[in-house]
Amino acid sequence: MSDLYSTIDNSSLLMFLFYPQKRHSKPPGRAYDLAVPVADGVSITCRAYPGQEQKPWLLYFHGNGEVVSDYDGIAPLYNEKGLNLLVADYRGYGASSGKPTFKDMVSDAVIIFDNVTEQINKSGGRSSWYVMGRSLGSISALELVARYPEKISGLIIESGFISVAGLIRHLGLPSPGDLASLEKEYRRLTAAIEKPALVIHGERDRLVPIEQGKDLYETLGSEIKELVIIPRADHNDIMFVDSKKYIDAIDRFISSSKEAS
Repeated sequence: MSDLYSTIDNSSLLMFLFYPQKRHSKPPGRAYDLAVPVADGVSITCRAYPGQEQKPWLLYFHGNGEVVSDYDGIAPLYNEKGLNLLVADYRGYGASSGKPTFKDMVSDAVIIFDNVTEQINKSGGRSSWYVMGRSLGSISALELVARYPEKISGLIIESGFISVAGLIRHLGLPSPGDLASLEKEYRRLTAAIEKPALVIHGERDRLVPIEQGKDLYETLGSEIKELVIIPRADHNDIMFVDSKKYIDAIDRFISSSKEAS
């Protein structure tokens, strides 16, 4: 699947789709960082925000202009529900080395999942795992759930889309070539996902229009799925316009999908 990204990775579009930030700060409170080797001389930094030991872990892939330390102020929303949050960076972001490409982003997600679940399950007993992708991170999340349906309890997509091809068209960026194969493959991949799924989208999202979130929701093959729209919310304020509705939806989804499993 990752080979389909070569058209984009070999074009000038990367500078419009990735915005690597080098911000990185010391983890606050009980939070801690994990360095995950993904290639020779390249490692990805992930930040863990423990909640309650008996609660599930949520592996979170963030947006294209964010870094793990941006979630120092957001993680308490999850921890207040007892949820354990683990946010992953991409190559070239924060304290992570390398340069970001789509091929590496999707292959790194698998390595990150294998590494962090092994580390955390060893230290605190076996936990159930959910995967969440925000915006650009929706690609990593979809790929990972499709790869490991037996290891992941559920999928959450926030402000996301099925395929970067659709986002390229919406943003009016020049097409690097025929993106039809990438679009078709991601629709097939999304339709094949059967894990419980939650899609959250801002009503006024101008970067990734709500139609893309609805398209993703309708295409998912999950029998148990929910679409939550945050009124008045745009792309980058969705977590704050109605933070209670946002985090309650996630907490409710995880609780109900655990009961159903």
